[in-house]
Amino acid sequence: MPLLIQNRGLDRITSTGELFDKHPHLQENARTFRSMPLVDVDPKCLLYVQQREFAATTPADNSVSVIGSGDATTCHLVVLRHTGSGAVCLAHCDGSCTWSEVPLIVKAVTSLSNVSKEGRLELHLFGGFCDESKTSHKLSLNILAAFQKQKEDVHLETCCITEMNDIVVDGNHSPVVYGVGVNVKTGDVFPSSFTHKGPAEELRSARTFTGGQMADIYDSSRGLVKIGPCNWSPNLDIGFWLSQDDDTILKYLSTSPMAEPPHFVQHMKTTIQFLLEHPSSDSLFPGGQPQLYHRTERGDWERAVQS
Repeated sequence: MPLLIQNRGLDRITSTGELFDKHPHLQENARTFRSMPLVDVDPKCLLYVQQREFAATTPADNSVSVIGSGDATTCHLVVLRHTGSGAVCLAHCDGSCTWSEVPLIVKAVTSLSNVSKEGRLELHLFGGFCDESKTSHKLSLNILAAFQKQKEDVHLETCCITEMNDIVVDGNHSPVVYGVGVNVKTGDVFPSSFTHKGPAEELRSARTFTGGQMADIYDSSRGLVKIGPCNWSPNLDIGFWLSQDDDTILKYLSTSPMAEPPHFVQHMKTTIQFLLEHPSSDSLFPGGQPQLYHRTERGDWERAVQS
């Protein structure tokens, strides 16, 4: 079935501008979302999703109250929720393989939902801006087209993407909303910022940096974050970047150099340093097993000991 807007199938569109012209209520919803106050999410209840990751859970989860993701410039944040079961998934999509990623997102929610239960799948999209290379615009269209191809009915509720997520500051375009959180108990979605991006932030960033594909990082039935096993080979040449100035790193390692958050360069250097310290990924995954993390009573993520 097609993607549905106000219970009607979405016609083929050639631009996000056309989408917003045909459905002005989506513009209004996006403006409302943009104007909401930024929530600084408490790490003790948060499951943070990095680029090229997704996570899904249900309201019954005792370890996670909010799934969130940030630092999206041209990337898009996809929230899909089943209104009957309350099952919800958040994905951080960068356009690397959208057509194979969207079915994973849909399956993550439907597999946690009782198919006979009342309710429907509702989609909320965030991210992108009016970047010069139109990377955001292409990703917006690809995500919409990929959801159109799914056999399940999916209702597009919020669409704060590309031109509806754009602001011009000192002559430069940048996103209004860089991060969102979803309350897994209520389904409320809100603009968010995050001080904590763990567990295993550097390892997960290294996985993406070395070309890792979209990964499901959470086992909701056990309340465990699972990372890897990842696979990369030694590449000492990347040490070159550590001696470069900030502008060079932004120019070559970002899709949107003028719109990155202030910590982008340090984040890239930390990731590269991690890869230099762990030239082979094998040592990080003894026996080829993933790293597992569980929530402690204090609210921290702690490495689980595997027998």
